[in-house]
Amino acid sequence: MTDTGQPTRPSAIAGYGDWPAYVQQHARYHAATAAAQELADALGVPGALPSPDVTVHGEETHDGVTTSQLGWQLGFGPRSTGWLIRPAGASGPVPGILALHCHGGNKFGGADRLVELPESHPSAENARASHYDGRALATDLARAGFAVLAHDTFGWGSRRFDLSVPPWRTAAALEARQAQWRQDGVVPSGADVYNAAAGFHEETLARTAGLLGTSLAGMVAHDDLAALEILAALPDVDQERLGCIGFSGGGGRSLALAVLSHRIKSYVVTCMMTTFQALLPAYLDAHSWLLQTPGLWRLGDWPELTARAGASRLLVQYALADQLFPEDGMRGAHRILESLHSPESYTGSFWPGGHIFTAGMQREAIDFLSASLGANDLNTLPPFSYQGPCS
Repeated sequence: MTDTGQPTRPSAIAGYGDWPAYVQQHARYHAATAAAQELADALGVPGALPSPDVTVHGEETHDGVTTSQLGWQLGFGPRSTGWLIRPAGASGPVPGILALHCHGGNKFGGADRLVELPESHPSAENARASHYDGRALATDLARAGFAVLAHDTFGWGSRRFDLSVPPWRTAAALEARQAQWRQDGVVPSGADVYNAAAGFHEETLARTAGLLGTSLAGMVAHDDLAALEILAALPDVDQERLGCIGFSGGGGRSLALAVLSHRIKSYVVTCMMTTFQALLPAYLDAHSWLLQTPGLWRLGDWPELTARAGASRLLVQYALADQLFPEDGMRGAHRILESLHSPESYTGSFWPGGHIFTAGMQREAIDFLSASLGANDLNTLPPFSYQGPCS
C-alpha cells in the first residue's frame, strides 16, 4: 500500500527497471553512413556498449554440428541467451549468419525455435511447426557450412519482461482473455498465458519506448547489433562474410540490421515485404510495432529502405497467400526493388501458400546465402521436401 492507502500499482516494465536510465545515458547509435544514420535516428537505436563478456553454458556435438549455449549481459534488463551452432570439425574461418527469430505472437520463447536442442520447450516446438515447417533453421544453416548465432532479442525469451504481476491495462485485457478460455473449456499453459499478456503489453512497451525517444524496433535493433558484434568477434568466423536471415518480424529485423551495420554482406527477408500504402486501411492491425514505427514512412517506402544497406546481395521471398500482406503490395514492393537494385544484387521469389517459412523456401534461402557468402557444399544437408517458387 502507498502512504495514501491506495494499493501499489505494479511496474509496467518489470524486469527492465534500468531500461529508461540506460537509454538516457547512452548516445544514439552511430552508423557508418548518413543513409544508415537516418534509419538509426528514426528508430531511436541506443548506442551499444562494447561487446559484452560472453559465457558458455554448455556445448554438444550431434549430427554434424556443434551447438553451444551462450549468455551475455547488455547493461539493462535480463541476461541474453543465444545459441552458436557451427559445423563440427570445421577448419579455418567460416562465414557467419545471424539468425533472427520471428515475432509469431510467441514472446515466451525466442531463438530456441530456430535450434535443434536435446529438449525443446513446447512453445518452441509449436513455433517451429506453425511457422518453420517443422525445421530448425539455424541448425540447418550450420549444416550448410555457416557459423550461426541465434539469440533472444529485446522482449523475447530470456529477454522477456516479467509479467507475473501484469500492469493495470495488461491485467484487464488478460482477465478478459482468461474468462474466454474458461468459457471455452480451454486450460492454457503458462506459455499461453504469458504470450497473451505479452501481446497486450506490447502497446505499453511501444508507448514507453516512444517516451524515451526510441521504439520497439529500435530496442530490438540494439540487441541485434550487439549479437552481430559477438558473432563477428568469434575467432573461427570470417568477418568479411557475414549475413543475416529472418522470417516475418525476423525479416524486418534482417532488413534493419543490413541497413544499420556495414558488416552485413548478404541478407534474406522472408514474408516481410510490401509497400506501406498497401497496408492502408485493412492490413494495419495485422502487424506489430516492429513494422509500424511512427514516422518511418518519412524515410521512404519499406522496400526503398534496402537502398540504404551496404550489402551486395538480397533475397526477398514472398508468399502469395500471405494473410498479413496483400498481393498487390508485395508485387509493388518487388517492382520497386527491381528498380533499385541490379539483377545480380536483388533476387525476388514468389511462393504459393500463406504466412509460413516452408522447407522449400528455407532451402532456397540457404542456397542463396551459401552462394553469396561461400559456405560449404549443400550436399551435407538432409533432404528437404521442395516445392519451387511460382511467378
